[in-house]
Amino acid sequence: MKRVELERRAEAAFRRHRGVLRTSHALKLGIHPRILYRLRDAGRLVAVTRGVYRLADLPEPSHPDLLVVARRVPQAVICLISALSFHGLTTQIPHEVHIALPRRTRYPRLDHPPLRVFLMTGAAYSEGIETHLIEGVPIRIYGPEKTVVDCFKFRNKIGIDVAIEALRLARERKRVTPRALLQYARLCRVERVMRPYLEALT
Repeated sequence: MKRVELERRAEAAFRRHRGVLRTSHALKLGIHPRILYRLRDAGRLVAVTRGVYRLADLPEPSHPDLLVVARRVPQAVICLISALSFHGLTTQIPHEVHIALPRRTRYPRLDHPPLRVFLMTGAAYSEGIETHLIEGVPIRIYGPEKTVVDCFKFRNKIGIDVAIEALRLARERKRVTPRALLQYARLCRVERVMRPYLEALT
């Protein structure tokens, strides 16, 4: 088969997968590594991070860093400041992607974006997860209530001011309810810490 036809088929495979593929997935689809490198060198593919490519003619995704994490670390859940930013509940600008992983999970290694890993156990890890489709890729991220509660749980690592601001914005924008917040606060064992702040806002 001619090289031009192989390249055309490779691009078609990318388009069937919303323009983004991991190298391992591309190989399973029958795309030879040489074709990937030729498309990259010709400017028709862009290396998002090591082992992940996207079609160059597609518009930039709205959350490129989250897309990379979802592709490379599928068990990760976007959390804390990264989740606050996604939900519009912070004035902080994330300089790294905050992810939650179950304990005893091997730390992922990515060239980009920089990661900050928070280990959780049991229901504290598994509860409150939402799945959002971005560019056809499912992104696992904690919902607003769980995210606000996690900010209080990890207040010594991200700052109590971040947690208080998140709670205030979430209440002002009607993204959370006191009942749901208390439910997650009990789950994460921070009810006593959060209750005074909740009472001050009601």
